[in-house]
Amino acid sequence: MQLDLDELYKFVNSILTGNDGDHFTTLGLHPEYVRRHRVGMSMPYNELLIGDLESGAIHGSAIAALLDTCCGFVAATALDDLAITPTIDLRIDYMRAATPGRTIYADAQVYGVAENVIFTRAVAHHGDREQAIAAATGNFACMESGMFEVMRRDFRTGQALKDIEFNAGVGSNE
Repeated sequence: MQLDLDELYKFVNSILTGNDGDHFTTLGLHPEYVRRHRVGMSMPYNELLIGDLESGAIHGSAIAALLDTCCGFVAATALDDLAITPTIDLRIDYMRAATPGRTIYADAQVYGVAENVIFTRAVAHHGDREQAIAAATGNFACMESGMFEVMRRDFRTGQALKDIEFNAGVGSNE
């Protein structure tokens, strides 16, 4: 079975926006693109995330969360069906402070897949990958597909209901 990347994009977006007040919504993470073995995300500048009050630079832990999340979702693109890939190990090298007021982007890729581990790398930047803020390499668990049957069923049922509601509203004069 080939993973449905459109479904994965919707899944990623639902996780990032589904729970007001969780760390994803606090960080403002947004999926930019999802392709096989490639994922891009963004995190807008937010004064709540400042780590250095003098400069206004975003705290390194917010950048780490962006990179970890982006790497985790890119690892999921290497699977055969919708599932979550927990972080085993993540290394981040910080090259420079993020520029205050600017959105931070992350681009991640899968560079290897073993039986139980997916290997990823990512870079955080302001739009130019050559001017990296930070770089990450991470290993993510490739778990038994059966562990996620309930999650897949619930997500797909929720999506089907959203589609029905959306289609019922199309053509309506309300």
